[in-house]
Amino acid sequence: MQYLNEEEYNAKIGSWIEIVNEELERLIPKKDTPEKNIYEAMRYSIFAGGKRIRPVICLAVCEMLGGNQKDVLPFACAIEMIHTYSLIHDDLPAMDDDNYRRGRLTNHKVFGEATAILAGDALLNTAYEVMMEHALKTEGNMVQKLTAMHAIAEAAGTSGMIGGQVVDLESENKIIQKETLHYMHKCKTGALLKAPAVAAAILSGASEEQMSLIEKFGDKTGLAFQIRDDILDVEGDLASMGKQTGSDAKKLKSTYITIYGMEESKRLLNEVTTEADKCLQGFGASAEFLRTLIFKLCSRNN
Repeated sequence: MQYLNEEEYNAKIGSWIEIVNEELERLIPKKDTPEKNIYEAMRYSIFAGGKRIRPVICLAVCEMLGGNQKDVLPFACAIEMIHTYSLIHDDLPAMDDDNYRRGRLTNHKVFGEATAILAGDALLNTAYEVMMEHALKTEGNMVQKLTAMHAIAEAAGTSGMIGGQVVDLESENKIIQKETLHYMHKCKTGALLKAPAVAAAILSGASEEQMSLIEKFGDKTGLAFQIRDDILDVEGDLASMGKQTGSDAKKLKSTYITIYGMEESKRLLNEVTTEADKCLQGFGASAEFLRTLIFKLCSRNN
């Protein structure tokens, strides 16, 4: 078998999402302290119904390579915190100025801009606390843990997600080159989808050959995810997406649709998805979940 059937896939991803949610509940608890409002704001967004794609990729790569889930879980949760912080900040009036995320009001619409900024900052800070605490409290593999942490930090930083966001902001109301579009999304979206695969591979002791394939898988998955996102911004709706669609066109943003057109974008999506899948074929039956996941992500409606 190369792919999981619907029942097997749903059971597997449901189990991992439950594990991640339970751990996030432990890491970001409700508190009755003077600063309790910041915990409420953090929890509002972290438990807003996200698909947990990034931590699931992290856990799936770990399983594929025969790694230790307990060693990888803190890093998986940290990546989800970083991703959530980025969404809170992206939605702010100074950035994308969005009112809805995952079917409900964005963080700043509920808690105000100042608290939303601080909630994002708190999630980012907590992510590094969680990874460092795990590294300090568990025995062995310190170099692997620090290397994985560095990979995540780099993916979230100026050469990754933040850098991509800067290029995105500076590209509004402009016609940009295809190379700029690819670079922007490789950094802004792709880096934080690649990071969980790479971090899990590092922590699971992947060989040089395995790491090369997993890095390529991460790159292709990030690109495919973004192309599908651009398609959905045109073809999707608020009910299915949980956020306002058509925002890219309103802000005169360059996307795969504006540069390549819808038909070519869909062809590119299929091509890149197939390339991501090929990266996993050498891992045999242990890659069945990930191979199924990539096709699910690239045909999703939200």
